[in-house]
Amino acid sequence: MVPEFLADPHVAALRRRVDVVYDPDLHSDLGGLFDAIAEASAVVIRNRTQVNAGFLAAAPKLVAVGRLGVGLDNVDLNAIAKANVEVFVARNANTVPVAEYVIGAVFALTRRVFSMKDALLAGSWPRQGSAFGQEMDGKTLGLIGFGAIGRAVAGRAQGLGMHIVANDPILDAGDPAWESVDRADFASVLERSDVVSLHVPLGPSTRHLMDADAFDRMRQGAFLINTARGAVVDDHALVAALRSGKLAGAALDVFAEEPLDPGLRELFSGIDNLIITPHIAGNTVESAERVAMTTIDAVLDRLSRPDGEPPSPDL
Repeated sequence: MVPEFLADPHVAALRRRVDVVYDPDLHSDLGGLFDAIAEASAVVIRNRTQVNAGFLAAAPKLVAVGRLGVGLDNVDLNAIAKANVEVFVARNANTVPVAEYVIGAVFALTRRVFSMKDALLAGSWPRQGSAFGQEMDGKTLGLIGFGAIGRAVAGRAQGLGMHIVANDPILDAGDPAWESVDRADFASVLERSDVVSLHVPLGPSTRHLMDADAFDRMRQGAFLINTARGAVVDDHALVAALRSGKLAGAALDVFAEEPLDPGLRELFSGIDNLIITPHIAGNTVESAERVAMTTIDAVLDRLSRPDGEPPSPDL
């Protein structure tokens, strides 16, 4: 069962091996979805299908969930474990595009390119004063979360001459990944960084991690980039920091509600130093292919092996 968008070639790849029910809009029809998954052995989803106890109760034959991405905010892992269902994510498949997006956002924010077009089209020529941006050479990039994506960002930023300071309480202090960056606590990263980029999963400890107190700790005129999860940031506190000038700018690719609800649209309106994009940091032609085929291969491998047999070592 595929209740969200999947490109035609990837649907065809599934159909060559298994029977497939494909309806990209079914995720929004709970009754229809529950009827459709009653006979499903596997489901391939993105981030809009909620795999919870109710979903699993409606799918008694389910053995595999394939997630077209890496986030599992929409998957109840406790319920999955009780149901003895395996979950497969496209781990590392979008590391490169997210890292490249962050670096692009660094340039867009620090060189203030987001504010130029309207002025030029209005007949202005803002080449002086407020048009002056900042060089990244010698500046400090703070990374909250130092997993695969955080490390990919660090390597690219170091190539620009940036100094890296990072925080990740899960990563062991002796891990070799720390050898090329400064390891610091959360508060120190905020206090030392010219740009802060977020790379943490969403959970009880990270929900509204970036709140008013966190923004107060950041350097005057610093920048924030969020490609992690929207609810990691307290949106109202962020807007207050942007409007006050505490932050010089922010780039958000993820939001607590996606698509943006009317409240968020109103909150973010009229803020010239805010860049927003529709959860596209990991989306490139190349990564879409990697994500789809990684997930499909893992799901098909699970369906081809007996219960209890370990997955293929190539996956």
